[in-house]
Amino acid sequence: MKTSFFKKSLLSLSVCTLLFTSCEKEENYEQADQNSDLTRAKAYAEKIGYNPEHISISDFVFPDGTSEERIYIEDDIALTEADFYALEDMNSIAKQYRTTNLVTGTNRTIDVIGYTGGGGQGLTNTQRTALQWAVDNYNRLSGVSLTFRLTFGTDYQDKDMVIYRNPSNSGAGGSAGFPSSGRPNKFVQLYAGMDAYDTNVNEHVITHEIGHSVGFRHTDFFSRASCGQNTNEGDGGVGAIRVPGTPSGYDATSVMLACFGANEDGEFGSNDIIALQDMY
Repeated sequence: MKTSFFKKSLLSLSVCTLLFTSCEKEENYEQADQNSDLTRAKAYAEKIGYNPEHISISDFVFPDGTSEERIYIEDDIALTEADFYALEDMNSIAKQYRTTNLVTGTNRTIDVIGYTGGGGQGLTNTQRTALQWAVDNYNRLSGVSLTFRLTFGTDYQDKDMVIYRNPSNSGAGGSAGFPSSGRPNKFVQLYAGMDAYDTNVNEHVITHEIGHSVGFRHTDFFSRASCGQNTNEGDGGVGAIRVPGTPSGYDATSVMLACFGANEDGEFGSNDIIALQDMY
């Protein structure tokens, strides 16, 4: 017996409707889960002293193009869920600012690789030069025990820090994390919007994100004045410790201000140097 075209069409429509409804429900569940995760993260952030308005959840892209969900603090601090919810366990000494997390131990040489692979993750020529300048700036500081050893390539697994480009984020800036278990944060990404900026501005952003990776907080964490705001990022369980010898107020010369401009020179301010000398 032949099935009529009309019956086949109705059957196909029913199947499509069921599939669409199923997918729609699945998407709704996923969205609900994500909203629930964000609500939980914001509540936890407020509990430990961060401003919940500075918390978001988004994909963090790795140099090989894969990604995983990370919890973002202050737009450019990307933490795994485990690291984020462990913040409460860290000593908080509320008050240049640094975290309680620093690079420790006898090995103070940090192997940095500028990623040159494909897929859009490789640094542009401008960014490679900017990275070299940033590393040179760190290495020429006297009285600082950290040494940065820079290479370029694609074999990043055994490196301490990987600087690469995130082609899926069209914004300007980048993201990094804080030190963990005595070692610096490993993954430092530059957003695709940085392609529009010159070498000095890329140097500034790279220096800034490396700064987070070795323990710097934003210099204006208490106000985010560089972003035209008047909000306090909070202590957040990782400390916002004023480094001795640096000002407690706004420092317009710091490379660690929360936001940057199009005319940055990429160089450390004098108080940034004092802070690094005290920290390391």
